[in-house]
Amino acid sequence: MNSNPENPAWFVAGTDTEIGKTFVACALLHALRNHGYSTIGMKPIAAGTDQHGRNDDVEALLAAASVKAPRELVNPYLFAPAIAPHIAALEENRPIDIERIAQSFAALRPLADALVVEGVGGFCVPLGATIDAADLAQRLALPVILVVGMRLGCINHALLSAQAIEARGLKLAGWVANRIDGQMARFDENLASLEERLAAPLLGVVPAHSTPEKAAKLIRLPEH
Repeated sequence: MNSNPENPAWFVAGTDTEIGKTFVACALLHALRNHGYSTIGMKPIAAGTDQHGRNDDVEALLAAASVKAPRELVNPYLFAPAIAPHIAALEENRPIDIERIAQSFAALRPLADALVVEGVGGFCVPLGATIDAADLAQRLALPVILVVGMRLGCINHALLSAQAIEARGLKLAGWVANRIDGQMARFDENLASLEERLAAPLLGVVPAHSTPEKAAKLIRLPEH
């Protein structure tokens, strides 16, 4: 049980879309649970629903958390088409309000010992005409955990993302190397290059075809 009067929380960002943010966020939730924390996962914005109106990422975070929090707080904005969130919001005439998300976050935070907030797409993906996901991270003022999808081009994506995080005045608490390409050439050399260049600790390397429960044992918790 965490005795910190302000329960720790992190913002999970990605170097791109489809690089395993949800997977790593779920692994972090399991790792926190393994260390005795009660947990909630939050996905403020999600796009893409099944025939039942559910989103896979949101469902995964709800399942990985130990506290059953209200769905409308966990996921304030859910759009049906699996497209860029600012386009989905425009098509559904439901503009994304960062203050509404901040209020949901504030309501969730005291309900558990630790909170993991997963972003949407890459760190700077647009959320509207004048706002983006970086604005959301900045408004929540959380330390950032960067998920690096390990594939060709990941070094550039990771360094640019780290620069964007720093430019917003946010702390990069650590990064996770997610092996989305199990056949990536020169994986060890790419990993070493990232370790040399990212001014934040490597929290873990997640192998391809793992599970959040197994990955949790390979990830160390960031400082808070």
